Amino acid sequence: MKHLIAPSLLAADFAKMESQIEIINKSEADWLHLDIMDGVFVPNISFGIPVIKSLRPHIDKPFDVHLMIVEPDKFIKDFKEAGADLLNVHYEACTHLHRTIDAIKKEGMQAGVTLNPHTPVFLLEEIINEVDLVLLMSVNPGFGGQKFIDNTYKKLADLKNLIERKSSRALIQVDGGVTIANAQQLINAGADVLVAGSAVFNAPNPIDAVHELKHFLPSPPPSK
Repeated sequence: MKHLIAPSLLAADFAKMESQIEIINKSEADWLHLDIMDGVFVPNISFGIPVIKSLRPHIDKPFDVHLMIVEPDKFIKDFKEAGADLLNVHYEACTHLHRTIDAIKKEGMQAGVTLNPHTPVFLLEEIINEVDLVLLMSVNPGFGGQKFIDNTYKKLADLKNLIERKSSRALIQVDGGVTIANAQQLINAGADVLVAGSAVFNAPNPIDAVHELKHFLPSPPPSK
């Protein structure tokens, strides 16, 4: 499968939202990544359900909604009604993760689970066959523009191994510090979906930036 690109709206210029929407629609982006922050689970507040609902009629890409909030179960149906296609919850925020994943799927959405940088991959052993996607945070969640955490490459390898060992069909997504400089290495390490915020919306030409992230040719793995 060709890797997917999901620009993060968090890095867009909200004062020029009409032009930012045009960029998303005209680009080769596969999904739009939407970071929902509540100021409790993470030390920042972004946007919520009304914004997603208002954007939905104007964007023709699937909405990849990443909940960085406490008690995500309370809002599953609301995000579905607002237009989410994939709903991603944090492992660290869910006391009963299996129940949460099941509730997301019952609303007709794909279900994802996110791991913070300090959370080990092995904790997904019992849920990996139930989720459609695993998001590895490669920065500490809450703010855009942070430096990429190099240990993410090891976590990618560990997660890829778990998925293959359990015959899971889950995709692997990486979010945080993704640029054209490290995109190839991330794909080679096992990533299927790259979330790119500043690398897209702060680029001189965001549409070209998406194209570059989408169409580089991953180098073959080293021979053993």
